[in-house]
Amino acid sequence: MTTTQQGSLDTVPVAPGDDAATPGAERRAPSAGQVLLSWQRRFPLVQILLTVAVLAWGAAAMPGFLEPTSIRSVLVLCALTGLASIGQTLVVLIRGIDLSLAGFIVAGAVTVTQFSDVGGVPLPVMLAVAVACAATMGGLVGYVCHRFAVHPIIVTLAAGSIAVGVTAVLSQGGTGVGAPGWVARLSAPTSSTFGLPVPPVVVIWALVIAVVSVVLHRTLPGRKLLATGASPVAADLAHISTRRVWITVYAVSAALAVLAGVVLAGFAGSVDNRLGNPYLFQSIAAVVLGGTAFGGPGSYTRTTVGLLLLTVVSTVLVGLGFQEADQQILNGVVILAAMAVYGRERRLRDQV
Repeated sequence: MTTTQQGSLDTVPVAPGDDAATPGAERRAPSAGQVLLSWQRRFPLVQILLTVAVLAWGAAAMPGFLEPTSIRSVLVLCALTGLASIGQTLVVLIRGIDLSLAGFIVAGAVTVTQFSDVGGVPLPVMLAVAVACAATMGGLVGYVCHRFAVHPIIVTLAAGSIAVGVTAVLSQGGTGVGAPGWVARLSAPTSSTFGLPVPPVVVIWALVIAVVSVVLHRTLPGRKLLATGASPVAADLAHISTRRVWITVYAVSAALAVLAGVVLAGFAGSVDNRLGNPYLFQSIAAVVLGGTAFGGPGSYTRTTVGLLLLTVVSTVLVGLGFQEADQQILNGVVILAAMAVYGRERRLRDQV
């Protein structure tokens, strides 16, 4: 037997003991806008639709835009930015930001072009040393930011400058031209992987997407990271060492940036101190556009969708004759627009 709430005749019957059966409360079906917003919070639906629309625009405006060669080139560009965006995504999820990515990318690129065979030391050993040094410096950045409550913008900007400076000193000012052949083949659009017409860097990126997604959402360290970003106070009360999380995340971000620099060196051919700058801003734009807010919620999958949209838009603009300055303006507008939209949502810490 059911009872109805007193009030208007439009009141929906509520079973006794139902939590919604409170004076003045009514149960109404969600509107279409609310349903779409709910789906958008769970999955970057709008970004995917925009990507499809831009692809259609490019196909209509430029003959051959959807040819296999063009698609492989776009995927390579996405993979390069995607590899550079892993650390930025993790850092943003704990309410930080990493401006040192550009410096560590340069360090990795110079390592593979200048120190490929120094004193008989093989390249893998040099890369291991570079990754270890970057991780140490990144961990120090995370410790300083958390221990002394210094904003990450200041510390990471200094760390990036130090990385570039140390690299310049060790290489005596040289940056190097031409990476080893196997590095260049990783990101060549015409390369294949085990006979398949897919560049190796795209395959690597696909594997990275799967690994990062599993680690972030299906492992204890990933849950600790998300909890730290959602509410540092609650994480501390749950006996999660938020300082250790900050140190680990920034160390991983720096190490991954060095490895991304290795691949970028093979793609660019020549290396200079500005090699990492475009990927720094593209990584921030991709993270924000994908819908990953500072402190969460978010994921690397969302970053992937965001950079797909950015790369497709940039490719179409270049094909239509727009200059690099126009793309920089677009990145700025995208960041502002995305922050305006996602900044209006309830914070994750208010939802848990």
